[in-house]
Amino acid sequence: MANGERTDTSPAVREPAIAGGSPEVLVEQGFDEDSLYGVRATVAAHVSTVANARTVDTMVLIAHELASNSVRHGGGTGRLRLRLADGLLHCEVSDAGTGLDDPAQAGHTLPAPSLPGGRGLWIARQLSELSIVTSPAGTTITATVPL
Repeated sequence: MANGERTDTSPAVREPAIAGGSPEVLVEQGFDEDSLYGVRATVAAHVSTVANARTVDTMVLIAHELASNSVRHGGGTGRLRLRLADGLLHCEVSDAGTGLDDPAQAGHTLPAPSLPGGRGLWIARQLSELSIVTSPAGTTITATVPL
């Protein structure tokens, strides 16, 4: 980062919700380019406590693609939040970038093999139900998979 500040990359783990209460937050942490490996490791560790190996692998891939997009297109840093609610696992990635031009169409078409990138949202859409909230102040993408 240009000003020498660093995003807090330590995970904030919260207590599980009481049955019938609010959603359970598994982990919430900031990330930057230097901590993308840590995002994958954190997602694997926390999701493995509530889901099978296939779901762990799926969520690690989704989280990595979304976090990489935040670093590349969303200002260099972001925030990851994993939560459980109603038998669903939600992976929320937020950044303070300039937003997406057409969120309804983002990631619906697989880019040509000759292009070097552009597959992150497409991959996430193939593996989950995706919700995108975007504005000039930033973007939050939530990928949801059943447990």
